[in-house]
Formats: sequence, C-alpha cells, structure tokens
Amino acid sequence: MTLFRQADFDKAVAALPGTRLVDQWDSRVAKVGDKVFALMRPDRHPNRLVVKVTEESFEILTALDDIEQAPYFAKRKWVSIREGAPLSEEDLRYYLTRSHALVAAGLTKKLRAELGIAL
Repeated sequence: MTLFRQADFDKAVAALPGTRLVDQWDSRVAKVGDKVFALMRPDRHPNRLVVKVTEESFEILTALDDIEQAPYFAKRKWVSIREGAPLSEEDLRYYLTRSHALVAAGLTKKLRAELGIAL
C-alpha cells in the first residue's frame, strides 16, 4: 500500500470528511469544498504527491532528497514529494491528512458544517 498508487491515494482521500476526487491538470486532484489539498501524478516517473504543509514542515521537508517546492503553486507552503523520498508511509499519510486540515480550516464554518468537518 502506497499513496503513490492511485487506488491507495483515492482510498486515503475518501476517508477524509468532505472530500472529492477529480481528474484535472493531468493529475488526480483531491479537494475539500472546492479547494485543492493534494494531488498525485500516477503517470509520471517517479510518481509525485503534492500537499500543503506548515512553514516549519516546508523548511524541514525541502531539505530532504526528492522533496521540493511544488511547481505551479503560487505560495511556498506546498511540497512535491517524489516516490523514493525518505518518508515512511505513515509520514505520507500524516502530511496528506494535515494538508486536508490546513485547507479545510480556510473554509467557512457553514461549509465545514455542511461537509461534516469538525469545527
């Protein structure tokens, strides 16, 4: 099981409240509300997982091999993690879940309630 496989990525995203998956930008995109919180590119080699992180995590992660600032994302706090990066599957799931929480926090209280996201 790995988040770099589309079936596993889809399953992990589906377990988070208020999410939906779309195919966009030649990627599998996970959204909460209408906001992107993660994407993967299963057709690329090596595969990539892109997530939003905190400023502290950004500094730590981008110092590691195979992790860099995500291209095409206007603000820093997004990282692109290549398959083979020195992160465990547990770490990857943490960053996926944390990205969902960071993006969901920016939604209105009303929308979070409609999506079943704890306030």
